Amino acid sequence: MFLTQNQPLTPARTLLRTGLFLGLFLGMSQVKAQSVGYYPWNGLISVSTNPAKVFWLDARLQTNTLFGSLSTEVLPLFNFKQTSAAQFYAGGGVRFNFIGVLANQTKNVVEGYSLNIGTRVSPFKTVPQVKIALEIAPYVERKFESGILKSNFGLIYTFGKK
Repeated sequence: MFLTQNQPLTPARTLLRTGLFLGLFLGMSQVKAQSVGYYPWNGLISVSTNPAKVFWLDARLQTNTLFGSLSTEVLPLFNFKQTSAAQFYAGGGVRFNFIGVLANQTKNVVEGYSLNIGTRVSPFKTVPQVKIALEIAPYVERKFESGILKSNFGLIYTFGKK
């Protein structure tokens, strides 16, 4: 998994691994997901707090990669306009790679930063919980030496009443 047979489990790695899994467990029990999404072309799974609020949090997990380079993005977002059919939002994000550190593939937990600007549109009046997400997200690596302009297209399901 994280270790080969030749790598001993040091006390620091044991503490880091235990802290990571304990934090994930406690976080999942305290945060009640209000929406989930999938961005198929980017291979991202998204879990959000209540996106109907002015400020909300989105966490994204990369799925189309080797296990050791698994990345996670945390995005605090701000709704600057909402209607019954759409919401428009912006926010910054940080991309982490905890698993890469545990697997000794990188020494840096933080991979980079993004600025996300997007919309979630409800195209079906009969099922307003289903939304289509469109985003543009400039991304820079952690030392600000290079970057890319990402775009995200996904399908979101928001829990709650119609």
